[in-house]
Formats: sequence, C-alpha cells, structure tokens
Amino acid sequence: MTTTDTARAVDQQEQAEVTAAYSPESLVVPGPVGKTVAPLSAEVLRAAAEKHGACVRPFVMERGDTVTGELTYVAKDCGSTVESVCPTCAAKARRLRMTQCREGWHRETEPDITRLAPTVDQVGLMEYRATLVTAYQTAVGEGADGEADELRDEIASVDGELRDLGVRGRLPSPDAVATRAPVRSTKRRQDAPNLPRKKVEKRTVGREYAGRYRPSMFVTLTCDTYGPVREGVPVDPVTYDYRRAARDAVHFASLVDRWYQNLRRVVGWDVQYFATVEPQKRAAPHLHTALRGSIPHDVIRQVTAATYLQVWWPNHDELVYGGKHLPVWDATREAFTDPDSGVALTSWADALDLVDEPAHVARFGEQVHSKGILGGTGESGRHIGYLTKYLTKSTGEVIASTSPAHAEHHDRLHAELAVTPCSPRCAVWLLYGIQPLGVTSRTTPGHCKGRAHRRTTLGLPGRRVLVSRKWSGKTVAEHKTDRVGFVRGALAAVGIVKDTPAPDRFVWRTVQPGDRNAPPRAHLLMRSIAERITWRAEYDRARLAMADPPPTPDGGAGLPEVSATPPMAA
Repeated sequence: MTTTDTARAVDQQEQAEVTAAYSPESLVVPGPVGKTVAPLSAEVLRAAAEKHGACVRPFVMERGDTVTGELTYVAKDCGSTVESVCPTCAAKARRLRMTQCREGWHRETEPDITRLAPTVDQVGLMEYRATLVTAYQTAVGEGADGEADELRDEIASVDGELRDLGVRGRLPSPDAVATRAPVRSTKRRQDAPNLPRKKVEKRTVGREYAGRYRPSMFVTLTCDTYGPVREGVPVDPVTYDYRRAARDAVHFASLVDRWYQNLRRVVGWDVQYFATVEPQKRAAPHLHTALRGSIPHDVIRQVTAATYLQVWWPNHDELVYGGKHLPVWDATREAFTDPDSGVALTSWADALDLVDEPAHVARFGEQVHSKGILGGTGESGRHIGYLTKYLTKSTGEVIASTSPAHAEHHDRLHAELAVTPCSPRCAVWLLYGIQPLGVTSRTTPGHCKGRAHRRTTLGLPGRRVLVSRKWSGKTVAEHKTDRVGFVRGALAAVGIVKDTPAPDRFVWRTVQPGDRNAPPRAHLLMRSIAERITWRAEYDRARLAMADPPPTPDGGAGLPEVSATPPMAA
C-alpha cells in the first residue's frame, strides 16, 4: 500500500468515526426509567377541592342582591351524580340517597304528607294562564302566527312563575289536542297465573312482631333469559334473542311499576319502595328494591311470576325503510311521505286502530331473591350501601366492555336497540312506515335522542333510583334542607349564627361565555375551598362543645349523617 493509499484510508476512518459520533442515534441521552414530574397547579387545586368537599367544576353564576343592589359572582355546585365528573357532588348525592333510604325503610309511623292550600297568588296566576291559553288557541285557529308566538312565550313565563311559587305537577300544554283512547281488553292473559286481589288500605307501615320487631324486605328481580350465557357473553350469539332483550330493556321501568301495583293489590296495603336499577354482566337490567314491611317470600314469588306488561303498540318486527331509502318530509301536508309513491305514512292514531294484539309482552325471569331485614342492624346498613353502590357511576362505566367478546355482544344489542322504538314519539317509527306523535320537519327518520338508543346505556332506564311518594315523606331537596338545618342548629348552640336570607332576596343569572367581568373559575374554586375550611373549623368547634357529637361521613368532608328516624333496637 502506497503512502497516498494509507493517508486516504486514515481519512476515511476518521470521517466514519465523526459521522457515527454525531449521528441522531448517538445524540439520544438515556433517561431514568419511570421518571416522575411535579403535579400541575390545576391538579393540586382539584385535590384540595376534593379534600375539603368543594365542587371541582362549579358553574359561575351572577347573583344580584335586591336589597343592596350589589352584583357578585359566586360558584354554584355542578350537582353531578357521576364520580368521574365531580367526585364531591357525586358523594353528596349518594349520601342524600342513603339518608332517604334509611329514613323510609323501617318507619314505625305513617309519613305526614299534607298538601298546602293554593295561595291567592297561585290562583291568580292560574287564572291569567287560562286566559292566555284561550287567546293562544284562538290565534292559532285564525292563523295569526306572530301573535301566537308572543302568547306562547308569555305562557312559558307564567309557568316559570308558578314553579317559583311552589306549584307542582304537570301543567297542561296549550298545544294539546284531543286524542281518542283505543279500546283494549283488560282480561288477564291465559298464560299468566291469576292473582288474589284485596282492597288496598291507606297504610304504609308493616306489621309488628313480638311487640318490638318490625322487619322489612330486600328483593332482587331480574329479566328473563334470552339464551345461554357464560361470563356475561351469549354462548351462541346467533340464537340469542337480542330483539326480546332490547324490548325488555326499553319497557323495564313500566314492568317494574306494574309489579309494585300487583304487589299492593295482593297484600292489601300501600307498599312503599326504594329501588335502584343496575345492569347485569349480560347487560340486562335488574332491580334491587327495599320494601317497607314484611311480605311472605311465597307471595313475592307469586306476584313476580304473574306480573307481565303488554305493549299495545303497532307491529314493528319488519323494517320498511333503511339506508338511503328513507321517508321524505312534505311541508304542504306537514307529514312524512313515501319517497317513491309520495303517499303519506300511516299516522300514529290510525296505526293503533289496526292493533289487535300486543306487539310485545315483557316478563321477569325466574330468579327472585327476597330477604327479611331488621332496622337498626348492621345488615340493614350493608344493604343500604349495596342499594346505592353504583349511584356514583355512569351506566357506561358499569357495563364497560372487558373483552372482545363483551364488546361484540354489546354491539349486537346496541344494533337491535337502534331499531327498537322507545316511545310513541320516537323517530325510529318512521323506519316502520308509521308517523310518530309530534313529528316535525326537524325529525330525522331513524335518529332518536332517547337514552334507550345510546351505546353507553344499552337500553337501561333513565331513572337509576325509583322512590315511592310516601317512602320518607320528603323529597331529596327536603332531606338536604334537613341536613343544612341540623348544621345551623349545631352552630347556633355555640353562638355561631348564620344568616338565612329571604328566598326572594337574590336574583340569579347564568354567566354567558365571554363575560369579561366574570372572574376565572380557579379563583372561585379557591374561594370555595377557603369557605369550606372555615365551615369545617366552625362545625368541629360545635361538635366539641356538644355532649354527644354525631358522626361525620368519610372523614368529615361533608355534612353529618343525620336521620329524623331513630334506629330500632336489634
């Protein structure tokens, strides 16, 4: 090798070394495995809010003081019942439901429910509303659309004032039209056993035994079987009856109401209940219910076996439209028409007249679990916790897919629910050639916003908690007021008096996006945390001054667990 060749080889080697030294791969500096970083300020703020019981995502509201004229921005709790959204508000809602369940389950006296007499203001507003409704209907009949719109807005304003004055119940709609009730046979089905029927007495308290025991019941009901399942997944998805599963889920709440009605008629007294609806592994709804009073287990099984629900709807077994072949809206006739012939679809009333047999019959399954529970025992507390176990979780979190087989099963069930009508106003009826109630030009055939059609709910009822009206004699809001009143009384006992402003002193307004005067939500959240710290210190001071301080739940972040009903002796 010549000198020139040697020099060239050395240069090439040095160039290769330099290139390797400065390559992108060589510039990567290996870092420590599992390196941690400091938390963000927003995360620390949220943790502090959760620790002291403040809402983590409050609404910013503008509060106007009608006495001083002062305008302030305050943080209002979001009121969410889902723990993943706001754990603080969800925990408060669950504690209220637990209090409501405990106070009504083992009552020894009848709840005192007295209707207040209508006030002069309420009667005057109702008279004014009647005048507006008459004028509105006259304007609609004469075709005065502008005047009708103004009257409709005024009626809505009056309805809001009636609600503010404490009027409960549904107000009649000004657009209601006369409907004819279809004639249906009330004769029991031949395939269902008969039930004895007694006159229902006006009492809700159960029987007392041995002069001191007044047990109540805990019952679990499930849907019927639709095919063999293993670990919550159908063994054979082809033979699994998804259609009946979807329809049972849609009408489950009505079936439960019928069960309570039959139970009262059989036992002969007004049975009160507190129930929660949860999904099983197979995604079918089932019911856990607490019943006040003792009922024989054989009677509960007899009522369950004889309870059924007949759905007198038009037949909806075969789809008429689908894909791109959908009904078309005709503005002239204000109805949907066939895209080919232009003929208007069958109206809901006409479709009902053609019904000669129920479109679906819903029943409970054979699995019935009933158990007697004594009040004031640890078993009663455990069952109350079990009843409210999943109230802080959304339905989607409870029935989340845990495997590809579960996901496929849920997809099949959701596909059936997508073409299962959920109500007489459901837009899915258009796919069967039937015009639902309340159809307008904004209705999209096959697309209903009802909860039953969502992938996250899989047909479960919207009401997760079912409570009878005479359970505890109070609403959830009244239970919350009782808890606040207890705390105010405890503070007043040690000289800490909290002002109670008049209900009509403040005017509330929702802050619109872009309001430059509204403070950042983080500032209001820090103010809420500071208030909670002050309130906790005041309440701890009051508890220390009391001879027998009440316990506080979950380490003391919320209000104390108080009950108007003393526990029974075991």
